[in-house]
Amino acid sequence: MGPGVVRAYVGLGANLGDPRAQVQAGFGALEAMPGTRLAGRSSLYLTAPQLLADQPDFVNAVAALDTALGPCELLEALLRAERAQGRVRGIPNGPRTLDLDLLLYGALVVQEPGLVVPHPRLAERAFVLHPLAELAPGLVVPGLGPLAGLLPATAGQRLRQLPP
Repeated sequence: MGPGVVRAYVGLGANLGDPRAQVQAGFGALEAMPGTRLAGRSSLYLTAPQLLADQPDFVNAVAALDTALGPCELLEALLRAERAQGRVRGIPNGPRTLDLDLLLYGALVVQEPGLVVPHPRLAERAFVLHPLAELAPGLVVPGLGPLAGLLPATAGQRLRQLPP
């Protein structure tokens, strides 16, 4: 990584239309972001909805980005990519064509209206922690500690790695 470039991690998820294709298109949108390079992508995972059970299962993944965008700029780019793929924010935690969550931005901790990094529910979600561990097994999550220590808390969540 060059000067001014930060490693960020983005969670991807979809459960409407063709969720697998939606997530793959999300990876494409991340690759196309200015000042950003897609540095890695996890496997795809099939996961049950957590907070609103009456909806289809999700396809989830995590991307590693090397970006020169600041955290707020990156969040705005993620929201634009969601909208370009037909995301309409309606029911909280409801079905969606594409969800792009800024999970981590280097070692930065951000607490601002509209932006909290690390993602506030990162430690509760197997569909985030497992693909994140696939990309960065030795990662230390700012304010939470080693990623490996967070994984056991999500052991009861249904998660299945999809074939390539």
